[in-house]
Amino acid sequence: MTDGDESDAGDGNVGRDDPLYPNRGGRRGGRAVSRRRLLAGSATAGAALTAGCSGGSGGDGSGDGGGTATPTATATADSVAVDAVFVFNTGDGTVSVIDPATDSLVGTRHLDLTSSFPSNQYTPGLAKDPGDPLWCNVGRGVRALTAGGLRQVASQETGSGANWQEVTPDGAHLVVSARDGSHTQFRIDADPDSESFGEITGEIDRTGEGGRGDNDGPGPCDVTIHPDGEYAYVPDLYGDTLTVIDVEAFEIETQIAVDPVAADADGAAAPWMGTVAPDGDRLLVEHNEGAAGTESVWDTSDPAAPVELTRLTSEDDLGRRPLTSEVGPDSDTGYVFTPGSNDVTVVDIPGERVTRRIDLGGSAYAGTWDPAHAKLYVPVRSSDEVAVIDHGAGEVTARIDVGARPYGATAARVRPAVDGERSAMSSLAAMGVDVSPAETSYCIGECACGHRLDEA
Repeated sequence: MTDGDESDAGDGNVGRDDPLYPNRGGRRGGRAVSRRRLLAGSATAGAALTAGCSGGSGGDGSGDGGGTATPTATATADSVAVDAVFVFNTGDGTVSVIDPATDSLVGTRHLDLTSSFPSNQYTPGLAKDPGDPLWCNVGRGVRALTAGGLRQVASQETGSGANWQEVTPDGAHLVVSARDGSHTQFRIDADPDSESFGEITGEIDRTGEGGRGDNDGPGPCDVTIHPDGEYAYVPDLYGDTLTVIDVEAFEIETQIAVDPVAADADGAAAPWMGTVAPDGDRLLVEHNEGAAGTESVWDTSDPAAPVELTRLTSEDDLGRRPLTSEVGPDSDTGYVFTPGSNDVTVVDIPGERVTRRIDLGGSAYAGTWDPAHAKLYVPVRSSDEVAVIDHGAGEVTARIDVGARPYGATAARVRPAVDGERSAMSSLAAMGVDVSPAETSYCIGECACGHRLDEA
């Protein structure tokens, strides 16, 4: 898609189905070369090319052919044992690495893939060593990249073009929701020290449940895992249900019907994303309900039996089209990404009310906490930057320029080293030059990622 062909999730006239299939029936192609990017990036590309190639590959995954960052950094084969935030730029197939200590860009590495919803609930605290995995949703499944080198170490196809995944708190399992075309839950061995690492260890085929209208299944969409690791919660977009999965047995523990509340919902509550709080007592669920969307708060103090407490709507000052959410370290504050109104809606979870909205100046669909769980990093897709929300301050305290069309983000306690040759590739990609094929990732509400769900 060229820049002019991209959909606008901030358009108040977007229908409920439009964000699900942003590319359906559209034209597929690469990004047009932007003259602004070409002029701004030519000096960087030249410097990167003259920097030459250094660095190496190690058996720990800390250095490899995956490429890396800025030409001014020192090239080394070793990864760095410091906190890092990874932002996937779906517009140019790169990943930007941010130092959360200084809120500055370390560098941008070109990849052969991109990810719109990487696993980020527990990954920031689990990925401590260079070989520890970052799990990403890609093309037709999920993949694991090493945190210290961004080298692929595991891959599984799911039969779906729309996938979400989350790691259990102990890092033992990856639970996957594969939506259209599959309607299946997968459990994958996520322990890099296990002999069966990356292999499917459990599967639940949910097509028999059916789905609203002509959908061939309930549409499991997103997954969040209770901090005790025992249960996973899956909002079912087409089933209008919240499904609770016993992770060890890998079977459905219970399923709760979710009723619509919006006057224009047409009978569809459409729960599609969710985040359980760090203390495990509350769960936020986003709904693609009606024209504006809604947000529900659930009691999960009994993890196997969630109870809906309230549903927030635009009348409660909820922003438009809530898509995903994150919960603060106190478990009392919810941050709901509402790209339809270009902001983040802040929710008082115990009070079950909206307290304010943080203007982002553009559309954002997801975000991640740094490993310290102190700052929320929000890729602002429409302005090619990351807004940093300081939880203590309750406001945006920094903005960081990254690659084209940032979408998904995660974090780790280790970051990759630098490689000069790939810095040149990253610079060319940032200017809009198609330097190598990059796999696409399913992006809700935007078509810049290039993914076509109907061709999955």
